Amino acid sequence: MDTLNSFIELLEKLEDKKIYYRLSKTRDDTITVEVSVPGQRWEIEYNTYGEKSGGSIEIEKFVSDGTIHGDEELDTLFRDFSE
Repeated sequence: MDTLNSFIELLEKLEDKKIYYRLSKTRDDTITVEVSVPGQRWEIEYNTYGEKSGGSIEIEKFVSDGTIHGDEELDTLFRDFSE
């Protein structure tokens, strides 16, 4: 698999379909395409390891159950995820 061509093709498809995305580099060997669509968020990681060092793609999807929380949920987030 040619991961660079795949990466460019993905960005072109997202732009053609007018789907919002953001690029980030969170590790030395990975570029992440963060995609936001209604009710879901995707993390599509292109990395330099895997596929016998030709690079590989890993996709993680986060799907909402549709629950909308009020500002009181901030207390829960800070309680559960602070050091």
